[in-house]
Amino acid sequence: MYAKCGKLWKAQAVFTELPVQDVISWNALIEGYIQHGKGIDALKCFEHVQSDGVSPNAVTFTCAVKACSCIKAINKGKQLHKEIVNRGLLEKSIELGNSLVSMYAKCGDLERAQEVLNGLPVRDVVSWSALIGGYIHKGHCGHALTAFERMKQDSVSPNRLTFICILKACSIIGELDKGKQVHEEIIGRGLLENNID
Repeated sequence: MYAKCGKLWKAQAVFTELPVQDVISWNALIEGYIQHGKGIDALKCFEHVQSDGVSPNAVTFTCAVKACSCIKAINKGKQLHKEIVNRGLLEKSIELGNSLVSMYAKCGDLERAQEVLNGLPVRDVVSWSALIGGYIHKGHCGHALTAFERMKQDSVSPNRLTFICILKACSIIGELDKGKQVHEEIIGRGLLENNID
């Protein structure tokens, strides 16, 4: 509660007073740091988890990967990725896989983001949207449109964020016809009724 409300010093104080600091309490503290843009502090907590002999779980690794994404610490992210693979955690957690795709995309390693996405046992709209957003951020709008088509071939339904990204890509590279198709799809899904984005 304190971490989510931004009272990180209070969350840390309560955490320190706990008789047992288990993986769940560590995850809550790490996630609080991430939510408030303190990726370095989150990674420090992650290091303490391991040094304190607590076994990190998929949620802990997801938080650590998000921290790497937040501060663009791609080398640390790559280390975490290896450890995640060695522990076999990607088969058990779609959110962890999505975090890795997002981390690589936000750090500009789009080739690795695509490789991770391709290797995921399950791909959802979050993983695809992270890759598409990464392509657009780096100015590779054609690749974003290709990924959008692959996503639909993968039977993954786009969400509001995906459509926003694709419309942005269409406008950047002047793909009017594709933009019209996407617009029609948005109308067909009734997404304009409650969204002004």
